[in-house]
Amino acid sequence: MSKITVIGSINMDLVTTAEKFPGKGETILGQSFSTIPGGKGANQAVAASKLGADVTFIGCVGDDPFAKTLMDHFNRHGINTNFIKKIEGEPTGVASITIAEDDNNIIVVSGANQAVSPEMVEQHEDVIAASETIILQFEIPMETIEKVIEVASKHGVTIILNPAPVRPISLEALERVDYITPNEHELAILLDDQEKKAFYESHREKFIVTQGAEGVAYYDGEEHLVPGYSVEVVDTTGAGDSFNGALAVALTKGESLEESCRFGNAVGALAVSKLGAQTGMPTLEEVKQFLNK
Repeated sequence: MSKITVIGSINMDLVTTAEKFPGKGETILGQSFSTIPGGKGANQAVAASKLGADVTFIGCVGDDPFAKTLMDHFNRHGINTNFIKKIEGEPTGVASITIAEDDNNIIVVSGANQAVSPEMVEQHEDVIAASETIILQFEIPMETIEKVIEVASKHGVTIILNPAPVRPISLEALERVDYITPNEHELAILLDDQEKKAFYESHREKFIVTQGAEGVAYYDGEEHLVPGYSVEVVDTTGAGDSFNGALAVALTKGESLEESCRFGNAVGALAVSKLGAQTGMPTLEEVKQFLNK
C-alpha cells in the first residue's frame, strides 16, 4: 500500500450554486447551498485514500464545530489524524465557493491553517522520513512549505508540489522538489522573472502541467500531452486536487509518468461529474470501471 503524507490545509467549503455569477454590487438568487469538507490538502488526502493509499495528514483545525465534522470525515476515510493539531481561539479554514456557468469562484479564509508551522514539521520529522511520498500545496505558510521540502529531501522522500493558489517560492526549494504540478495559469505566474524561466527551461522534467479538459503535459526530453476524458461537468471544484492525489498514488506504486497522468486524468474526470470536491472523488474500483469502458 502506498504510504503518502499530506501536509496542508483543511477547510469547510461553503458552496452556493447559481445560474450565473453576480456582477459587482449585484444580488441574485442562488439555487442551493451546502457545507462540504474541503481544503486543497484535505482534498488531496481524501483523493489518495479513496484510491487505496495509506494516508497521514499533518495540519491544523480550529476550535469550532467545523473542526469535529472535518476530523470525523477524515476518520471515516481511514486517514491518520494523529498529527492534526487543534488551535484554540482560531476558526477552522473556510472556502466560500460559488458554482455557476460550468465554473467556480472561490474565496479562502485560512484560519487555523496559518498555524501549520515549521516547528510542527520539525516535531513530525520522523513521520515525513517514513513516507514514500509527500504532497504539498500553497494554502499554508510558505516558510512551512519550504521547511517540509528541506526535511523530506534530506530523507530522500519523493515530493509533489502543487503550487496553488500560486505565490512566490524560492528556487532552492523548487530544486529539491521532484514534481511540480501547476495549471497553465499558475505556471505563467510561477515563472515571474528571468531566473525562474531559466530554471523551468533547465528543469522541464519536474513540471507536470494540467490543462483542464485538454489533458496534462509533461517533458522527458520531448513534449507529451496525455489527453483528458470527455464527461458532463457538474462541479470543477477539486479537479486539480483529485488529479494530484491520484498522481501521487500512481507514482508511489511505481507507474510510469504517462500512466500516472492518464490515471490522474480519469480520477479528475470522474470528480468533476459530481457536486463537491471530496464527495465527488471516485474510489479505485470506480476508476477501473471507467477506464475499462
